[in-house]
Amino acid sequence: MIAPALTLAWTPFIDPIDANAFWYLLIIPMAIGIALAFKAVRVGEMRKYPRHVAMMTAQIILGVVVLAIASFIVIDKLVPILTPMPAP
Repeated sequence: MIAPALTLAWTPFIDPIDANAFWYLLIIPMAIGIALAFKAVRVGEMRKYPRHVAMMTAQIILGVVVLAIASFIVIDKLVPILTPMPAP
């Protein structure tokens, strides 16, 4: 077996990128890609395409941020109130 450090080619599923420090920023290219593909099919006039892609990208990112905040509030604040743990 060849050690991973000795191979010249990068294999994405075997040696993934170490994105632990900035994983949350990967939502930006994903949102842009989704908006590009969706709006390429849906927009009637290509003059409006860049503006529609930018608006949908912002909507996706804002939606994910709102869902993250709502999940934090529910899990971190509401669940402990609704299901109190018995004292040890």
